[in-house]
Amino acid sequence: MKKYTVTLFVLLMLLAGCSRSGREEKPLLAKIRNYEITLDEFENDFKDSSYGRDNSLEARMEFLNSLVDRKLIMQDVQEQGLDKNKNFLKMIERFWEQSLLKLTLDKKTKEIAGSLSVSEKEIEEAYEKMPPEAKTDKALGQMHDEIKWGIAKRKEAEALNNWILGLRKKSEVKINYNLLK
Repeated sequence: MKKYTVTLFVLLMLLAGCSRSGREEKPLLAKIRNYEITLDEFENDFKDSSYGRDNSLEARMEFLNSLVDRKLIMQDVQEQGLDKNKNFLKMIERFWEQSLLKLTLDKKTKEIAGSLSVSEKEIEEAYEKMPPEAKTDKALGQMHDEIKWGIAKRKEAEALNNWILGLRKKSEVKINYNLLK
């Protein structure tokens, strides 16, 4: 019996040693109930936070305490099942959609802006079409950049609208407008 116990103990020690050597253990900074925060996770979150501007011990402690409080609140919320509430999930869906729309429109706007050009002729024509009160006795040279910017913004808006129209044209969109009445 003693022989089996020793053999079992040796096997367990070998298995424990093998499992640790296969992966690097990261230093654990905090454990809040069942949630663990490694030092690396803390450092990344700290740098991305407003606290990260001041790398003092006081700022790090304040951020850590705030992080612990947030994790405790989140665990309480999950225990109450509020994270599965229909209104909450709808809010998350709206936020997700708005964030994706903003990212996409920003990307498309940069893409469009990078491909646009405004010619000197367009600027001169826009200046000539301006009513006298809009010029306020300023010469073309004084208004050049403002006019160019306005033309570029108008072209960006047109290109963005054309892109959206193109999406509509190549997609199947059916709308029952009678239901709006």
